[in-house]
Amino acid sequence: MEHVDVLIIGAGLSGVGAAAQVRARLPEKTVAVFESRSAKGGTWDLFRYPGVRSDSDMFTFGYTWRPWRSDVALADGPLIREYIDTVADEYDVDRLIRFQHRVTRAEWDSDQARWTVTASVGDPADDGAAGETVTLTASFLWSCAGYYKYEQGFQPEWPGMADFRGEIVHPQHWPQGLDYSGKRVVVIGSGATAVTLVPAMSTGEGAAAHVTMLQRTPSYVINRARRDPVARLLTRLRLPERVVYRAARWANIAQAIGFYKFSTRWPARAKAFLRRETARQLPPDFPVDEHFAPPYNPWEQRLCFVPNGDLFKALRSGAADIVTDTIETFTPTGVRLASGKELEADLVVSATGFQMQMPFGGIEFVVDGEPLDLPSRLAYKALMLSGVPNLFFTVGYTNASWTLKADLVIDYVCRLLAHLDAHGYRTAVPVPDASVERRPLMPLTSGYIQRSAHLLPSEGDRAPWRMAQNYYVDQLVIRRAPIDDGVLRFT
Repeated sequence: MEHVDVLIIGAGLSGVGAAAQVRARLPEKTVAVFESRSAKGGTWDLFRYPGVRSDSDMFTFGYTWRPWRSDVALADGPLIREYIDTVADEYDVDRLIRFQHRVTRAEWDSDQARWTVTASVGDPADDGAAGETVTLTASFLWSCAGYYKYEQGFQPEWPGMADFRGEIVHPQHWPQGLDYSGKRVVVIGSGATAVTLVPAMSTGEGAAAHVTMLQRTPSYVINRARRDPVARLLTRLRLPERVVYRAARWANIAQAIGFYKFSTRWPARAKAFLRRETARQLPPDFPVDEHFAPPYNPWEQRLCFVPNGDLFKALRSGAADIVTDTIETFTPTGVRLASGKELEADLVVSATGFQMQMPFGGIEFVVDGEPLDLPSRLAYKALMLSGVPNLFFTVGYTNASWTLKADLVIDYVCRLLAHLDAHGYRTAVPVPDASVERRPLMPLTSGYIQRSAHLLPSEGDRAPWRMAQNYYVDQLVIRRAPIDDGVLRFT
């Protein structure tokens, strides 16, 4: 049976970064990457809806060890795919990836100190057709599969959907070549996807006749310059690229952490600030409190950034509008709301979110003959599980760029593997003290998290079982703290 030192699950932003750094820092390790789809890139290859882009700045969304060489802060999907492809090429990651390999089962054997991993091979888009099965062993298993199901987004069932004569699409599965020009479009949702779709579909060549964003609950939306002002200034001053990158990166980190801390400590002030900034972007008579005043505090759910105020421009121009209401039923010609109003539509886009499966992509885990009960485990530094040896996972921040945390995980795993080699160990497993109290791993109130919170492991009430959601603090806990911290057990 084939054996590798490190098996990485997923060839998206996290998986490509993990493979690149293991190759660079531990060249003696054998590495394989199993990717269930037919292409790398993860989210950025899957999502092809109009205007798809990052909602985090690229100076922190890019890898710290591979600078983002542009002043574009909120990059679109093609630019991000190009960045991932470039990194994969530079670090020779492509030859490690085995496409259409979906991991279905992983069994840990303490006597052998290795995982036995089973994967089905075949095109996941082929109506679930079963292909051949392959099995290999790995000393370490590292899940970089993300936190949502690629196969199916979250799609509520509303009355009358079968009667609607138009088309209903979900952004996660955008039909290639979909023509919406001149059509009446209703986008259901108020999150990052919806606020991206509305301006993209309502302006420019091939624009819809009109786009309505139908939301049950408003989100906090804030304007952001598409091009980073710090990077633009320093570039004009002709400073070295590395100086520009580091200055822009740390400026964005400080800004993100600062506003998060401000929002959680003084939520009323943060709400007032966000309302004031939103009102500045809209006509004086616009009902800001109806459409942009959520019933929760800032950062209880993620904020939505709009580059160069494109959503507000679409609203000011009349090309788009917002309706805050609930759906009573679909009709043959549109959507009837609880208020009695009917929105006529030729196309309905259900930007209603995704389904979580974090952090292991629906894999069946067995540890020494016992099925792994994920909710019973504690997350160690939000990258390992209590009582489970040689298993890592990458989950990014909820209040900052995903890759800031992913980079910390990469650094930690590489340091841990080097530590094991240096001391002749084969396994590492985190063991909690009995006094550690459990808390939710992801404290956001977003629907996609609440729907799956019962399936997730917990975090503890103190480090290293509790993460601060703060990059400055986590650098100390993950990157600077010694590997042998009295919590990990080695054999």
